[in-house]
Amino acid sequence: MHDLLIALLLGIIEGITEFLPISSTGHLLIAEHWLGARSDLFNIAIQAGAILAVVLIYRTQLLAMLRALFDRRADDAANQRALIAKLVVAFLVTAVGGLLVKRLGWRLPETVTPVAWALVLGGVWMVLAEQIAAWRARHIGEQTDISWTVAVLVGLAQIVAGVFPGTSRSAATIFVALLAGTTSRAAATEFAFLVGIPTMFAATGYELLALARHGDLAGEDWQALAVAFAAAAVTAFVAVKWLLRYIQTHRFTGFAVYRLLLGLALLLWLPAGQ
Repeated sequence: MHDLLIALLLGIIEGITEFLPISSTGHLLIAEHWLGARSDLFNIAIQAGAILAVVLIYRTQLLAMLRALFDRRADDAANQRALIAKLVVAFLVTAVGGLLVKRLGWRLPETVTPVAWALVLGGVWMVLAEQIAAWRARHIGEQTDISWTVAVLVGLAQIVAGVFPGTSRSAATIFVALLAGTTSRAAATEFAFLVGIPTMFAATGYELLALARHGDLAGEDWQALAVAFAAAAVTAFVAVKWLLRYIQTHRFTGFAVYRLLLGLALLLWLPAGQ
């Protein structure tokens, strides 16, 4: 298969799966099992392409947050500054923890079997977590506020999702927020998406600097990366728009069922150790 076509397919897979709670990293590893492995920069950069879609979708919210930093008289400025502070805390927790993970030399498993188990276990966890979150919502009402505890836990959840492919960054952060006090699916999802913006852009920049220091940038297929980046951005834009409408009237149970079925199919189909 032509290399650019493979890059296009991987970009589309990334764009569709980055924000749905089904694990983009897990799906990319599964796809690369058959299509051929890609560099860490490629995988992280196309995630940044998907994050670009969120920047476009939340551009009004982001501009309001920017105005609140410089104009204290702006409408809802105090709430916007509080949200910014919590996003910064969540990002810093992830950044410090992520660097520590790098220093310790923990690497993502490169076989499909651990991803399959993560999909299955994550699917079970999602069903249980959503039931608990729904029970709490019935008893305490819909809570849209993001607490400092939620911000810290979301930062930690991003680290866990980064270490274990198949976990899903969006699933981990959304459900941690739901369980920690933000019972509104829309509010939890929005915070998870917003904190992903600095997280993924910083990860891409970190990989670029690391490659530049070692003189490895010339070895990257920039044309294929650009194709995948654009494909991820376009498909993620469509996927996020759809998801934001979907969660207004639906739970995440369908995604949990998909994770379970895919994970079990992989475990039954693939030979041990693959």
